[in-house]
Amino acid sequence: MQIIGITGGIGSGKSTVARIFSLLGIPVYSADDAAKEIMVKDLQLIEEIKAHFGAESYLPDGSLNRKYIANIVFNDKSQLEKLNSIVHPATIRDSEAWARKQKSPYVIKEAALMFESESFHHVDKVIGVYAPESLRILRVMKRDGVSRNEVLARIHKQIDDRIKMKLSDHVIYNDEQQMVIPQVLALHKLFQQG
Repeated sequence: MQIIGITGGIGSGKSTVARIFSLLGIPVYSADDAAKEIMVKDLQLIEEIKAHFGAESYLPDGSLNRKYIANIVFNDKSQLEKLNSIVHPATIRDSEAWARKQKSPYVIKEAALMFESESFHHVDKVIGVYAPESLRILRVMKRDGVSRNEVLARIHKQIDDRIKMKLSDHVIYNDEQQMVIPQVLALHKLFQQG
């Protein structure tokens, strides 16, 4: 079974593309959603987070103290890199265990930080979802109710989209000029053939 990665910058529409694959009956693993879940369920990961960031990383009810962690990692790039170096391997392990349980010709792993986290080494092919930066900014402002500057700050924390697209095996253009569904259907047909 092939594992196909989907990535793209914030606001590119990678989740929309993943949903289309899901509607076609293909299992989809969302690395971002899974990371949030395993940060409160994976005992090894919890211990590593507590060891590095302190017991205050978790609230008395066992949930992640997001505000506490965010204050640390968003003010110190090295701390963000440390958190990612702890969480990404656990997410990769979880995605591989999940993929082994699936019964389809291929599965999709959606990850915003596919290249940044080196998780592209754990997939067979990567689909990059591309949209112009101006459109991405508008989408995220509307979706998250944030300012243009806040969106730009998030964009600048990721690898440049042009580099992501060059590193990808396939590119889906979600630029409101080309229809997305036919692009997904063409790749679906290709991946079903193995």
